[in-house]
Amino acid sequence: MAISHDRAPLPTDAGRTPPTPRRPHPPGAAAAAGPGDGDAPRCVAQAAAHLDTLVRLFPRLVDELVPGRPSRSSAAPLGSAALARQAARARAERQDALLGERMGVTISGSHAAPVRLSVSDAIRDVTDGVIELEEAVCEKLRIRRPRRGTVPERLERIRAVLDRVADHPVLAEHVRDETRRMAGRCRRCLGETAALLRLDGRCPHCDSVSLRAVPEHELVLCANPGCRCAEADCPCRVEEAFRHAWGREEWPALAAGCGLDLARLLALAEGAAA
Repeated sequence: MAISHDRAPLPTDAGRTPPTPRRPHPPGAAAAAGPGDGDAPRCVAQAAAHLDTLVRLFPRLVDELVPGRPSRSSAAPLGSAALARQAARARAERQDALLGERMGVTISGSHAAPVRLSVSDAIRDVTDGVIELEEAVCEKLRIRRPRRGTVPERLERIRAVLDRVADHPVLAEHVRDETRRMAGRCRRCLGETAALLRLDGRCPHCDSVSLRAVPEHELVLCANPGCRCAEADCPCRVEEAFRHAWGREEWPALAAGCGLDLARLLALAEGAAA
């Protein structure tokens, strides 16, 4: 299986961001049957962790939309090192401003930075995604249509019904996948990256020690850009951006064939959701 690391699609003219294509399941009856009842509690626990991340990061994303005008009510207190950097930047801007006045030009500092379109796109994507996710949850659980609210308020309302979501395995998986996608986009936009952990086994395709675990996304991937498999129709033969990857349901077979520690992989995935 292969995945692409291309950037997320931009919003369409209608103002909605197309959903991220779901990672295809490997061949087999287990994948075709969909999530089992035993997976629902795990999906709900992971969704709760991703909701916490969204509640924490979305206000910071909004603050990033207009640099230099942060909302102190939602931002975490600055440490001594951050305050020192802020003071140094302010002194440098004052010096530039004085020099500009002497030369008859205006020097723009961080307070005059333009709106970052990537942040604006991410805010629109997450906002639309949260609204659509809450509507889907309410429809499936047959509860009243959600009232208007801010993104953090909607996230709290979704979290409040997670215990009922656990009774619907397909819905639980959908909530987990969507919250993980949106939390990941917030992280990328804010410069936070998912942990990439080196594994001891060799890739079954290129035989290099290039397997990496991404616990947050429940993936194992091959980091070798030259990795090519034997499948004639695999995108690895035509797209350099693709990387072979294995989802959680494929880990037992991968571990058996490559000598990976399956218990460690599962522990890493559970720890990322905790």
